[in-house]
Amino acid sequence: MIAIDTNLLVYAHRSGLPEHRRAQRAIEKACSQRNGWAIPAFCATEFWAVVTHPAHPAGPSPVGEARAFLEELSASGARVLQPHDGFVERLMRCACDLKIQGRRIYDLQIALVSFESGASELWTHDRHFVSLPGLPTRDPL
Repeated sequence: MIAIDTNLLVYAHRSGLPEHRRAQRAIEKACSQRNGWAIPAFCATEFWAVVTHPAHPAGPSPVGEARAFLEELSASGARVLQPHDGFVERLMRCACDLKIQGRRIYDLQIALVSFESGASELWTHDRHFVSLPGLPTRDPL
C-alpha cells in the first residue's frame, strides 16, 4: 500500500501550482496500485488547514471544495489511516530513538501511522521528510 503525504494532496488540489499535473498523475498512479493506497488522517487534516487558510497565497479554497476533493479521493479507493491505541506512546519512543526535534514530529506521526497501517512506502515531495526505518519514502514527481 502506498501512503500519500500532504504536499501531494495540496499540489493535486491547487491547479495554479507548477506541481499540479504531476501530483495528479502520481495520485492516479497510486490509485492503480495492486495493494491499494491511503491517506494518513494527519495528512487529510493538514491538507484542510493549508488549502482553506485565509492567508494562503492563492486564496483559501471554499470548504465545500476541499471536502469534495477529499471525498473524491476516498471514492477513488483511498483508505484513511488512523492511529491505533497507544500511538502517542510509540510516537514519543520513536521520536526519542530517532532524536526528532521540532516540527519534524509531524512527519514522524505521518510515517508511523503509515508504517503501522501496513504501507510499503510513503510518497512525498518533501526532500527533508523524516526517515523511519522500514518505510521508504519516494518522490513521485
